[in-house]
Amino acid sequence: MANTIINSPEAPAPIGPYSQAVQAGNTIYVSGQIALDATGGQLIGEGDVQAQTHQVMRNVQAVLAAGGYSLQDVVKCSIFVKDLGHFGTINEIYGSYFGAGPYPARETVEVARLPKDVLVEISCIAVKA
Repeated sequence: MANTIINSPEAPAPIGPYSQAVQAGNTIYVSGQIALDATGGQLIGEGDVQAQTHQVMRNVQAVLAAGGYSLQDVVKCSIFVKDLGHFGTINEIYGSYFGAGPYPARETVEVARLPKDVLVEISCIAVKA
């Protein structure tokens, strides 16, 4: 079975040699999304973790939708943050996109630096039943 490359014009183009997402069977693997806008690739919310987290979640949603998936199909997320001191804010915004749940499995990891010096990056895996 061949993998399918998923690209959405509603999410920023990759900034390196990778795809926005790859679908293998009924599973889609979404590359880490950062707070860039889709049209010009400009950073949204420089220094503002709330604005960046909302933009990241909108980008994740756009890539999922391009493959025919939604946040309700997500089974696993990985969150990378510049400062775990922002965990509460990121967690609240992230959770609001999943409503009352069920919530996917997840880890949140503080890292030394992220691409474009953003504050948060999120990747995910979604599965269609």
